[in-house]
Amino acid sequence: MKFIVSSSYLQKHLQLLGGVINNNNTLPILDNFLLELVGNKLKVSASDMETTIVSKLDVESEDDGSIALPAKLLLDTLKTFPEQPLTFHSVDNMMIVSHDKGKSEIACAAAEEFPKSVSISDPSSTSIMGDTLATAINKTIFAAGNDDLRPVMSGVFFQFASDSLTFVATDAHKLVRYKREDLSASQTAEFIMPKKPLNLLKAMLQGSESEVLVEYNESNAQFSFDSTTIICRLIDGKYPNYEAVIPKENPNKLTISRTQFLNSVRRVSIFSNKTTHQIRLKMAGAELNISAEDLDYSNKADERLTCDYQGDDMQIGFNSRFLIEMLNNLTCDDVSLEMSLPNRAGILTPVDGLDEGENVTMLVMPVMLNQ
Repeated sequence: MKFIVSSSYLQKHLQLLGGVINNNNTLPILDNFLLELVGNKLKVSASDMETTIVSKLDVESEDDGSIALPAKLLLDTLKTFPEQPLTFHSVDNMMIVSHDKGKSEIACAAAEEFPKSVSISDPSSTSIMGDTLATAINKTIFAAGNDDLRPVMSGVFFQFASDSLTFVATDAHKLVRYKREDLSASQTAEFIMPKKPLNLLKAMLQGSESEVLVEYNESNAQFSFDSTTIICRLIDGKYPNYEAVIPKENPNKLTISRTQFLNSVRRVSIFSNKTTHQIRLKMAGAELNISAEDLDYSNKADERLTCDYQGDDMQIGFNSRFLIEMLNNLTCDDVSLEMSLPNRAGILTPVDGLDEGENVTMLVMPVMLNQ
């Protein structure tokens, strides 16, 4: 097989595909890109058995053929080229890459060894704009857990309905629900997406104007956009009933500038205990007092902020890392924190900066305060 392609165009596509390849694969063939050429279309695949990415590239060629090329070697080589045409020509089990300064030879593997990608039988489907999907992933993925004993919580829960699309992630300490009431699916469906393909999707779809076709069945999901397709295995299991943990009655409501609150929590948390990261919020009238104390080292800090607070005077403790993560993830000017009791979860929501039909709810579990 022989084809000519621009070096930067090829590098840009392979860079994204390379993200799926693990550093230590059990099957050596998975260290390769699979190249399949049909006329002037080159199909490149990369896989880790759980997730497969396929990209179609335009090249100059009239040949057909397929071969597997070492991914790291190819990417490292492409990074060194300024923009120029490269000629790829395979002879036996070698790939010769020619350019204006010379050529290099890469040992290849047989294309037949590469695992066949899954085809989704009898899928349900829905379409969603690329930047909307990237936002949904971005707003939720940071809250997903890392506990191997609870695999269902290590992914993002997709809940498609005829009146909305909902994305949820939780690790039992914090929970984020991102809902779009301006979007809908043709039939209701629920599935749990693993983190790795979502991170790859997020990188590819940032600021994208393209429409993404999402197809899914019981065990796999496929995302198709532009000339790229990502197919991945879903996490098996039933997602916990997250609606049940979101407290409905929250009479105590604090509204405050997000950046002011975030900066203050950041500063005070430096003085908190290094294992609990505990900070104390004390609300009374129009004043919020944020404090932290590390008894082991006799360090402490407290700050006063003006805020809009309606409700009974109360004190509640939070893990500052969770609070910082959540406030960082919001893009609004003001946030509202709703609470009922010091031992019930606090609900953080943006007051402004949302699109029509967009809804973000973040829940953070309190920590016990030592009086």
